[in-house]
Amino acid sequence: MSARRRRDGGVVVIGLGRFGCHLASSLTQLGHEVLAVDRNPDRVQKWSPYLDRVVQADSTEEGTLRQLGLADFGRVVVAIGASVEASVLTVLALAELGGPEIWARATSDQHARILESVGARHVIFPEAETGERVAHLIVSRMLDYIEFGDDFAIAKVRVPQSLVGRSLRDLGPIDRYGVMVVGAKLPGQPFRYAAPEMVLAPGSILIVEGSIGQVQAFAALA
Repeated sequence: MSARRRRDGGVVVIGLGRFGCHLASSLTQLGHEVLAVDRNPDRVQKWSPYLDRVVQADSTEEGTLRQLGLADFGRVVVAIGASVEASVLTVLALAELGGPEIWARATSDQHARILESVGARHVIFPEAETGERVAHLIVSRMLDYIEFGDDFAIAKVRVPQSLVGRSLRDLGPIDRYGVMVVGAKLPGQPFRYAAPEMVLAPGSILIVEGSIGQVQAFAALA
């Protein structure tokens, strides 16, 4: 693959622990070229049959990263979680390359601040974000949930039985419940974007958006 195509669509994943291997697999399934890097030979051998290219290397060395051609990639994800030192040194080495956009996994707020200070553009907390999301799903009737910050969320919910057979125009969900119905899907049918004349059919799955509390309250109607 050319350097330009790598920059446009290629992604480097450094660290093939539980988070890194799932991320690399998902990116591959989405059609992106993935270069995976890990210093553990057992992990490299394990994932070589499933990913485009897996390399055993010390990611904390700038020269090694340069030899691997990481400067030609547009995005690099540092998924190292077991060693804060290796994570920080890897981000620092990547920053010295001056090329890729750096995403980095953090295990604490202090770790995140250090990563940002040495060059990470995006810092992610996969365990914390997953735990918070699952907690919301456990204690509510939402089927799925994405929080965007500032008390705003999009959720997938079953249509409440009390609302079946009524149109969105008649219901006025924004005025009555504080949520906007984005669309609906019946089993075996394609997703339909919402319109005022849409009638909520039994068995529908709705996509709604609003504040976290309002979305949860609407889901509870089911």
